[in-house]
Amino acid sequence: MSRDSILERCFKLRANGTDVRTEIMAGLTTFMTMAYILAVNPEILSHTGMDAAALFTATALSAFIGTILMAFLANYPYALAPGMGLNAFFAFTVVAHMGKSWQFALTAVLIEGFIFLLLSLFKIREAIFDSIPTNLKKAVSVGIGFFIALIGATSAGLVRPGQGVIIALGDLSEHRVWVTLFGLLVTGVLLAFKVKGALLFGIIASTLFAIPVGVTSLPQSHIFSLPPSLAPIAFKFDFTNVFSFEMLIVLFSFLFVDIFDTLGTLMGVASKTKMLDEDGKLPRISRCLLTDSVATISGACLGTSTVTTFVESSAGVAEGGRTGFSSVITGLCFAVALFFAPLFGIIPSSATAPALMLVGLFMLSPIKDIPLDDYTESIPAFLTIVMMVFSYSIADGISWGMMSYVLMKVFTGKYKQVSITMYVLALLFLLRYIVL
Repeated sequence: MSRDSILERCFKLRANGTDVRTEIMAGLTTFMTMAYILAVNPEILSHTGMDAAALFTATALSAFIGTILMAFLANYPYALAPGMGLNAFFAFTVVAHMGKSWQFALTAVLIEGFIFLLLSLFKIREAIFDSIPTNLKKAVSVGIGFFIALIGATSAGLVRPGQGVIIALGDLSEHRVWVTLFGLLVTGVLLAFKVKGALLFGIIASTLFAIPVGVTSLPQSHIFSLPPSLAPIAFKFDFTNVFSFEMLIVLFSFLFVDIFDTLGTLMGVASKTKMLDEDGKLPRISRCLLTDSVATISGACLGTSTVTTFVESSAGVAEGGRTGFSSVITGLCFAVALFFAPLFGIIPSSATAPALMLVGLFMLSPIKDIPLDDYTESIPAFLTIVMMVFSYSIADGISWGMMSYVLMKVFTGKYKQVSITMYVLALLFLLRYIVL
């Protein structure tokens, strides 16, 4: 049996309107845009006292496991890794602010994973996804577009917190800003000429440009190294306080953010790529959510914070990725990175920023399908978009969108258009803001 026939049987490339080359380019692009997690996650979690070298191995290995599971269980082009925001909550809230040990926090992640597994098996998370109105799903796509563009612009120094203003233009004399502007130009021209792999080529070109201007440098020693041992952090759980009030608060926070970050990413990327069916549902979503749960459990065992679906998957989707084969490529890149950490470490955030910013552009198209003259639909959609950006949180954007949707429908007499699930979710969101 030929290689192409095996891939076709496993991933149904032709049925999804894609081919091997496109999927490979998409998988590489997704990896390049999220490779920063290999450096950032260990840096954040090491503030808790965890071993940074072991964290690098845990980060790469958990990303490999989660992404490969997504490929074969769900056949979607989504990649997983320890989530940003969730790792910061782990390090700076649970450990630094609450004074808990990192073993306590790691135990909370493990329990969260098992709760998610039960919610996925009983299709509760799937029911939440299906209950969200179609126009809010489209708004999530647009909001994620602006959100990921902001991530790219801030990581590159193109925009920054200002003095006397909330946000301001960055220092254009910084070399890292030059790298981003160079990358935007190169990638933009390649896109205009409809070059396949434009985002990936833009990242490579920006990285090469970053070397002579001093933003990054080639490895000073060997580019090959064996992965550091996981022994200092793997399976280091502390079950002595599992029934405490503090554990309950931590668990709720992890659960809330992860549920709606994951659902937001799935909704946003699926809306952009027409993966949703005529009823606004994502086929095989239960498998996506099951993957997310198992990945979180395996990540906790390895010694890292919650593993979740990455919004940067939209970069690979923008390159044409439509099946799990692109996720296989992304997962294999994380496996290879275990042995070539110095080489992958040379890609600066300013080189991946142009790809993230332009993916933001690609994510905007669903806004034209939102009925802006129906304010019971457009106001909740608007709040979903702007609060996602202003609060710097996908989960908070969804919360404000859903609460406002219920309120607008109720106070305009259209309460019958709202499902019971939406009423329950809106109430839970409200209680979360009041209590926490």
